Amino acid sequence: MITKTEIEKANFRNVWVIGEVEDGNILPVTHELLGAARNLADKRGSEVWAVLMGNSIQNPHLFAFGADVCLLVDDQRLTHFIDELESKILSRLIEKYLPEIILCGATSRGRALIPRVAVSSYCGLTADCTQLDIDPDNGDLLQTRPAFGGNILATIRSSNHRPQIASVRPRVMKIPQPDNDRDGITIFEKILPTDEINNKKVVDVYHDSQSAINLADAEIIIAGGRGTHGKAGFELLRQLAQKVGGAVGASRAAVDSGWIPYTHQVGQTGQTVQTKIYIACGISGQIQHLVGMQSCDLIIAIDKNPDTPMMQMADIAITGDMFEILPELINEINQR
Repeated sequence: MITKTEIEKANFRNVWVIGEVEDGNILPVTHELLGAARNLADKRGSEVWAVLMGNSIQNPHLFAFGADVCLLVDDQRLTHFIDELESKILSRLIEKYLPEIILCGATSRGRALIPRVAVSSYCGLTADCTQLDIDPDNGDLLQTRPAFGGNILATIRSSNHRPQIASVRPRVMKIPQPDNDRDGITIFEKILPTDEINNKKVVDVYHDSQSAINLADAEIIIAGGRGTHGKAGFELLRQLAQKVGGAVGASRAAVDSGWIPYTHQVGQTGQTVQTKIYIACGISGQIQHLVGMQSCDLIIAIDKNPDTPMMQMADIAITGDMFEILPELINEINQR
């Protein structure tokens, strides 16, 4: 549909953020992306547009987080996420408004939605980005993501087509400090008959509270790796986590060893976290793990080996045996 040969790149303007809405509420990944979009748009002298699709959207005032325009599609048919319907709406709006860049969360919803949009719009998609920048001269989006199993970081350009689309890992971008004095405009769009494809229907939604480990909202995470030496080591981490009101995380090596379920895994193939404090116990710090926690405010590492990547990047590195250090820390907390 839209290619460089049909419409000149100069006609494409602005940075779009595809917001995520659940039960009418705007999810935090939307605010994270708005901060990143604001930085890109300022370098290009363009606007940030927040695109919201849902039903009975509550308080869609995203101007405080950096949006200049809110493009709103509010309809009962959007109560539940249906990728076919939302991709048709979004593809039509792209053709109408010609955005230069589109950012979407690399969530389960974003991963279902945005590839459809990229294909229908004949443009590139870089998935699971951890860093974003822009060439201010030509508008090329510099999209950085782990490659070759996470062993290197690759920066990708999509120079030949517009829009440029990137999905961004949740919790790698900081939520901007809201500015309640900012204002903007809201554009209301509707679902058209040509948008609807009745191939599927959501019958019910089931939330599995047993398997959902909410590392994303934890302010403190105590994480363990191969150096925990088994389930007994993770029981020690749980004791400390309970004392400080934190959650327990893990590296892939610990999960693959069967010491803790996958839902606790932090890293490229697990969850990305952005906590106030991250305590890494016996984690060497392979790049696959680091990309999942490198944005934490304070990183504390405990390991016998002072030369591991995790110990080198930590704000506080404690050389020693976690089986000696953690019990002492727990005892100190108990005394206080």
